[in-house]
Amino acid sequence: MIPGGQANMQQLLKQAQKMQQDLAAAQQELAETEIEGTAGGGLVKATVTGSGELRGLVIDPKAVDPEDTETLADLVLAAVQNATASAQELQQNKLGPLAQGLGGIPGLPF
Repeated sequence: MIPGGQANMQQLLKQAQKMQQDLAAAQQELAETEIEGTAGGGLVKATVTGSGELRGLVIDPKAVDPEDTETLADLVLAAVQNATASAQELQQNKLGPLAQGLGGIPGLPF
């Protein structure tokens, strides 16, 4: 057995636990952060959490044309996609470095 091997393993386990705690904290923060996406010059606004959950949708009455529901549907879809893309970017910025750090530790499922 290598002298100090047990101490090194203990240190690695402590680092892994700290990283897992940091990752959980970042995930919680993302779940609580709201991000807005818009379409049609602000006629449709979608709000999602940093984890991608749709929380709100606001449609300006000017966007509603009973003869053209396709355009409204497209605006809703575009606003949700815009908000979701921003949420994914935020996820990558918050979780990317943490997940990469955890992925470097043998035996962890990341």
